[in-house]
Amino acid sequence: MQKPWLNQYPEQIPHEIKIEEKSLDEYLQEAASEFPTKTAIHFLGKELSYSELYKQSLKLANYLQAKGLQKGDRVSIMLPNCPQAVIAYYSVLLAGGIVVQTNPLYMERELEYQLKDSGATFIITLDLLYPRVSKMKALTNLKHIIVTSIKDYLPFPKNLLYPLVQKKQNQLIVKIEHQGDTHLFKKIMDVAEQTINKVEMRSSDDIALLQYTGGTTGFPKGVMLTHKNIIANTKMCATWMYKCKRGEESMLGIVPLFHVYGMTTVLNLSVMQGYKMILLPKFDASETLKTIEKLRPSLFPGAPTIYIALLNHPDIEKYDLKSISCCISGSAPLPVEIQEQFEKVTGGRVVEGYGLSEASPVTHANFFWDKRKKGSIGVPWPNTDSVIFSYETGGVAEPNEIGEIAVRGPQVMKGYWNKKEETEATMKEDWLLTGDVGYMDEEGYFYIIDRKKDMIIAGGFNIYPREIEEVLYEHEKVQEVVVAGVPDPYRGETVKAYIVLKENQTATIEEMNDYARQHLAAYKVPRIYEFRKELPKTAVGKILRRALIEEETEKIKNAN
Repeated sequence: MQKPWLNQYPEQIPHEIKIEEKSLDEYLQEAASEFPTKTAIHFLGKELSYSELYKQSLKLANYLQAKGLQKGDRVSIMLPNCPQAVIAYYSVLLAGGIVVQTNPLYMERELEYQLKDSGATFIITLDLLYPRVSKMKALTNLKHIIVTSIKDYLPFPKNLLYPLVQKKQNQLIVKIEHQGDTHLFKKIMDVAEQTINKVEMRSSDDIALLQYTGGTTGFPKGVMLTHKNIIANTKMCATWMYKCKRGEESMLGIVPLFHVYGMTTVLNLSVMQGYKMILLPKFDASETLKTIEKLRPSLFPGAPTIYIALLNHPDIEKYDLKSISCCISGSAPLPVEIQEQFEKVTGGRVVEGYGLSEASPVTHANFFWDKRKKGSIGVPWPNTDSVIFSYETGGVAEPNEIGEIAVRGPQVMKGYWNKKEETEATMKEDWLLTGDVGYMDEEGYFYIIDRKKDMIIAGGFNIYPREIEEVLYEHEKVQEVVVAGVPDPYRGETVKAYIVLKENQTATIEEMNDYARQHLAAYKVPRIYEFRKELPKTAVGKILRRALIEEETEKIKNAN
């Protein structure tokens, strides 16, 4: 096949890189050996060296094995960005388990589905989430709950003040005992041994992670990513950033580690390269600006909404952001004006990457220090092939011909967990069909002109309408509902629900919103509701979602 993009590569980036036959946890062991005293994690003033990170990961791995974890068992990690999230990730891999990344924002319905589907027997979570998680014991295969608190890894006196702040903000203090099937993270670190039972010979083709992703139809699917998949993508990332120095960079970790984008570009890249991770548990524009000025991170993966929020902060000019050298923007399209503005205030380089959970996740990106094209997602990474499949012929499209983007490479998933039909529908021989519509120009730069049908990208989150619709359909007053992504100047898109009520029923926006919040993570809850007498449909009764989106676009155009 033709690979015109290779002609664009600078001499510092090889066309092919070697992917070691290792397990992911071996990179932590190597970092602890090469950089034992170097800071691995900075968290709100508390620091852990690579040696300490490795020792604590071994302790938790030993504890998991002592409680019955076998090779291939699934362990849910339901944590925000904090040291415990990193320790938990590597401990599961060291013990031979499979990580199941779980969004801390999940409500009971979503959590129950994921735990049931993955068959997870352990979960590692926050004390604040324990009331929600403990209900899962009777509904799923869950056998053990390991509980930690943000204060466990805060420096003095923040660790003493945190419970007071928690009580004020959340109106609750959760008291949990270290007994039975409930285990306290802090107690484990105090008493657990560091020696683990050697896991039987592992292959780099063994599954390391189940990364749940939605689909334009149906329930979320567990993407099976192997050790090799994730190692390959992380090494590609390191190769792309060829000016970054091993053991010398610091990484600002705002992108959630439970998201595959944060897992690769923050967590795995930092450990593989011996970088310092500066973790923040949630995004706050003021706190982020203060952190950049004080701790001087050089690398800053983010999403467009993060960069937009910082640029719109009233005091941005008061902060020195010149330490930033590289930003990979992902999760949503990056507006050119935002790229240019952020480069101006930081002096660094911001490039848009493209990928999906099924590819660990990155497949394409623009060059940091070499030729970039505005509006393009860049070119395929080393070891990665990409084509456009023509909608007209079904074969490989000509340059500038529109079709479906497909990719293949060592970062492409093994398949969907227990979903053979969905796997076969997504894979065409060894090509991963992305569902995204685009084209490639003569020089090998790729462009996206439309996204996966129906999927909403709001604030960097992938949101799938059917899941929201199913929740709203369960409301006793709802007859019909359709959910769509409508244009939003800040979030890119926002979620809107169009509702037809049953005859003689009345309802308020507040009522619908309260109901949605009980059953959906906050980022999935519709921001806009519209009650209608009827919805546009085809002759066979299918609701025309696209017609509603076009209607909203027309409204905005007329308003301007």
